[in-house]
Amino acid sequence: MPNKTIYVSDDDLELYEQAQRLSDGNLSAAIARALRRFVELEEGRHAGYQEVTVRVGTGRARRVQRFTGLLLGEWQHPTGERRLERFRVYRSRKGHFALHITRMPDWAAWSDPETWRTAWDWDWGTGRSSKRWQERKQSGWWWGPAEETLEVTDTLEQLREKLPAEFYDTLAGDSDLPAIEELDI
Repeated sequence: MPNKTIYVSDDDLELYEQAQRLSDGNLSAAIARALRRFVELEEGRHAGYQEVTVRVGTGRARRVQRFTGLLLGEWQHPTGERRLERFRVYRSRKGHFALHITRMPDWAAWSDPETWRTAWDWDWGTGRSSKRWQERKQSGWWWGPAEETLEVTDTLEQLREKLPAEFYDTLAGDSDLPAIEELDI
């Protein structure tokens, strides 16, 4: 196995020592792993891809997932139940399609004074919001997205039933375009 010498500045010595501790003493493996990740991200960036981080799940059980992809399109529409749905479709660096759906409160619907009156339901006698408001507040719909999902498929066609028809039609016409078109101008 070939030997490579890496010179470490005094400022970075602590970083290398910490990496060696975290890799159970195998600094070479830690460096190779970091370089693989670096090369993957940089090659993707040069091809027009970026690191995408999304949340998945509901409430406190949400988790973060990350992949390298290119945003093909985004569509947002109200569901008619004072809620919005946002669809984002990505093409992954490996050629898959990722659909991230966020379902959240439609804040525009809350500009209606009647909505505010019934939602807050303030108890002027006690100076506190009512039990009904406390229940709504704890249900999670008020503070952020109620649900976020991520689905990965091999083809855009496999996402057809999960997308609004107009959005799918727009994406289907663009899915075979290159990630970056080099212009000689």
